[in-house]
Amino acid sequence: MSARVPAAGPAGRALARLVRERTALAALAALIGIALACLFGPALTGHDPERAYPDLRQLPAGLAAQPDAGHLGSALERLAFRMRARLEGVVPDGDTMRLTLGSDAGVDRRSLVYLPRSALFGTPEVVEERDAGRSLVVAVPIRHLYFPLGTDVQGRDLLTRCLVAGRVSLAIGLAASLVALLIGVGYGASAGFLGGAVDAVMMRVVDVLYALPFVFFVILLLVFFRPSLLLMLVAIAAVEWLDMARVVRAVTLSLRERDFVRAARALGLGTPRIILRHIVPSTLGPVAVTATLLVPQVILLESFLSFLGLGVQEPQTSWGVLIAEGARSIEAAPHMLAAPAAFLITTLVALNLLGDGLADALDPRSA
Repeated sequence: MSARVPAAGPAGRALARLVRERTALAALAALIGIALACLFGPALTGHDPERAYPDLRQLPAGLAAQPDAGHLGSALERLAFRMRARLEGVVPDGDTMRLTLGSDAGVDRRSLVYLPRSALFGTPEVVEERDAGRSLVVAVPIRHLYFPLGTDVQGRDLLTRCLVAGRVSLAIGLAASLVALLIGVGYGASAGFLGGAVDAVMMRVVDVLYALPFVFFVILLLVFFRPSLLLMLVAIAAVEWLDMARVVRAVTLSLRERDFVRAARALGLGTPRIILRHIVPSTLGPVAVTATLLVPQVILLESFLSFLGLGVQEPQTSWGVLIAEGARSIEAAPHMLAAPAAFLITTLVALNLLGDGLADALDPRSA
């Protein structure tokens, strides 16, 4: 007689349904890829997020090595001016150049330090000295820099900036959603389980908070407190738990008269224990779906506040801050808007697709 295979539980069946949702799995893979890129990518791009290249401002996206011929001449002229010398000749030699610098008062060798400080060139070497130091022939290695998404108005690598900004945007989305989740689940489960006048009063409080203009609420906070990342987290979490509370309350109202709740009451379990041990675990399906859809809402809200200048402040950055900077330079450098917007849109679409997939997988009526 063959052994019976135990039937899969609700979690196993939900996981099996989720695996069949190819769109949701693709969205999950995209989210994991974006998160890993934001976490480890800035260390692999070869650029510090705050490192500015004054000679390479507003470069368009591309895979060509920089500085190219068009930017090399202007960079050398600027550096020669800072060294108080004349650029008398430039002879390319593979990955190095031979520069001829001249000055009537003599070229100060210490000023050659400006070449490696520009980050476009390596350590220079004096090859020849002429006219008692009034002319120097210098061999300078050329660095090869790559900016796949271009640079911003200050000459900073836009790819590195987008990845670092993604850390902030994703962290805000997850942190604010977690706070909203904890408050909303506890509040909604308590209101729905207690019912009666308590439920009515608690939900009227939710209605009053719904009526408050969010942007006015944030501006009011900024009047009394200094703008900061923590303040924005508090402001977002203070309103985003309202939807979660309503969802959990509706589910709790349908659970409070179930047999397992009545059995728990008959065994003498107190209200807090019933809520924690029986009600809250039974709401995890709708809560998981709502939380997945809450994260993109929080990220979009943070981007909106940062776009208005009410969110993340320098030296920190986020996708909303980069989009605001790109909007101001859209005519001269449209790539500055397109790059962070692509990261934001991809993340929001992936989160919404994952939320839809979870909703289908956790639906017990699904086949």
